[in-house]
Amino acid sequence: MTHLADDRPAGSGADGADVRPLARLTADVRPLARLTADVHPLARLTADEIRSARALFDQHGLLGPTTRFALLALEEPAKDVVLAYSAGDEVDRRVRAVLLDVATGVSRTVVASLTSGTVGSVRENDPARDGQPPIMLEEFAAVDEIVKADPGWRAAMARRGITDLDLVRPCPLSAGDFDLPGERGRRLLRVLSFLAHRPEDHCWAHPIDGVVAYVDLIERRVTELVDHELLPVPEEEGNFDDPAYVGPPRTSLKPIEISQPEGPGFSVDGDLVRWENWTFRVGFDPREGLVLHQLSIADGGRDRPVLYRASVAEMVVPYADPGPVRFWQNYFDAGEYLLGHQVNSLVLGCDCLGEIYYFDAVLADGAGEPREVTNAICLHEEDHGVLWKHSDLFTGSAQTRRQRRLVISSFVTVGNYDYGFYWYLYLDGTIQLEVKATGVLFTSAYRPGDGYATEVAPGLGAPYHQHLFSARLDMTVDGVRNAVDELDIRVVPVGPENPYGNAFTRVATRLAAESEGARSADAARGRVWRVSNPNRPNRLGQPVGYLLRPEGQAVLLADADSSIARRAAFATRSLWVTRYDPAERYPAGDLVNQHPGGAGLPAYVAADRSIDGQDIVLWHTFGTTHFPRPEEWPVMPVDRCGFTLRPDGFFDRNPTLDVPASTATHCARC
Repeated sequence: MTHLADDRPAGSGADGADVRPLARLTADVRPLARLTADVHPLARLTADEIRSARALFDQHGLLGPTTRFALLALEEPAKDVVLAYSAGDEVDRRVRAVLLDVATGVSRTVVASLTSGTVGSVRENDPARDGQPPIMLEEFAAVDEIVKADPGWRAAMARRGITDLDLVRPCPLSAGDFDLPGERGRRLLRVLSFLAHRPEDHCWAHPIDGVVAYVDLIERRVTELVDHELLPVPEEEGNFDDPAYVGPPRTSLKPIEISQPEGPGFSVDGDLVRWENWTFRVGFDPREGLVLHQLSIADGGRDRPVLYRASVAEMVVPYADPGPVRFWQNYFDAGEYLLGHQVNSLVLGCDCLGEIYYFDAVLADGAGEPREVTNAICLHEEDHGVLWKHSDLFTGSAQTRRQRRLVISSFVTVGNYDYGFYWYLYLDGTIQLEVKATGVLFTSAYRPGDGYATEVAPGLGAPYHQHLFSARLDMTVDGVRNAVDELDIRVVPVGPENPYGNAFTRVATRLAAESEGARSADAARGRVWRVSNPNRPNRLGQPVGYLLRPEGQAVLLADADSSIARRAAFATRSLWVTRYDPAERYPAGDLVNQHPGGAGLPAYVAADRSIDGQDIVLWHTFGTTHFPRPEEWPVMPVDRCGFTLRPDGFFDRNPTLDVPASTATHCARC
């Protein structure tokens, strides 16, 4: 995690520890209607709005001396409100906050209007039933002091011959919910530790295995220490950024320059982007990170909507080691750690190449003050090979057109892993999401014959795990009334209609209700899902549609009765289809941290609403099952996963017939 030491509370906590009181505010807390007359309903929160939200909460007595902002985000208006919006309409700018009293553990979820200066709702959360607020950056920093002050933990280090605690790196990790005695309702982290040989040494190479501390963040103490076994601390270093370790850089790579002499083909107006026939809005959420709004594509003189909102609403990383030190390792990187808060500042020439436009992100820190991350989102276009080609035998015509795509990307660092989220828009109407996983493997001491880890360096293990993402796709294929058909290949048996055995066809199954909308991918059947608008026929009389093409990898592998299966039920299926409800935002529920399970999609679909020709949302689970390789140490080359949305009868013919042939050779020696 990125630790912000200056964002830690200081003053008086439950155990007398320093907790800095929130300063009383004198800021203007009058209604902000004067600022919102020309603001789009989905515009990203500004620094001024974050300051105004903090002032508004303070004015209404919601901020005490030990209150922290675990989350502050735009409360997006309902879809019908946004779709009815016209430029110049007054907008009710609302925010949602999760407030945590770090002295008592009491948390509240608050919705307030910045436009009217009113608080709409205040809900006190029951931590045993509702879960805990997300983990704050300052809490990660606090853990270092808490464990190093604990006599039992210090003794465990001494048993392993570790005396210089300044070189020990306690790694705070989400605790999950396992119904362990005395844990329900407490705000906890579990802490594994790593050893650095010196301050600049990467500690992931030296796990101090066999010991884990359970930390109560409100009481600021270690409540339990599991010192299971003494294991050697791996010695070999893994400093991938040290020339002494990696050797001299190769000199064989020649420069590749990306040039657009006439400038980029896109235009940006605030959050609104136009490129070729595409129009959409860029959003950024502290929990989900990069969000795309209102994607439409021009066709036949009108903008035709495809997607109202697209985001990665959750991701879970369950580990496979069942031992007493690591059985609890399951991380929800969005709901527990807040993907948006872990966003990187991107660097030109490293993260993005070409003619780049950057969007900054503004986030609220624990004190409710704005924190700006420059270059958080990268926008650029790139060549993507051949779009279409044909050399005709009879006419002699030889035509080739090149594909191009617009890239909207963002990178986050969550502990040891780095994730790049790349949305691609193509000239032919295709939408694609690619997630790039890189960074450093989470490590352990390796035991010979270990059935749950790979040895990646001498004595160094990398436990097996999964990276499972849930994409929330609020579909509007030519309008808000959509339906979903599951399309499977069917092999026709030999018989009177198929005497030579060569026949196969495709069968469609309409998903009529939410009870039918939880589906599994099946690569053997070539399974895809078609989202159509029954009220919008194409020129052939067929409903216009888009295909969701999954990669069809494994979903959650944990036992159905396990804690993680209850908490991450969304990851047990490849697809869920629900009726749109503005309150249903997250596949694992609102407060994921230490939630006992059953929230999110299982609760949403219990109503069994109709999804045939309705306003619907698709939730697509995708990802990878990671059996680490030695080639992924000490830093992991990018591994990719994702999905594709592709037009299927949406257009009346190939929509790229008007793409001109390329004229530049792009070759210095041709």
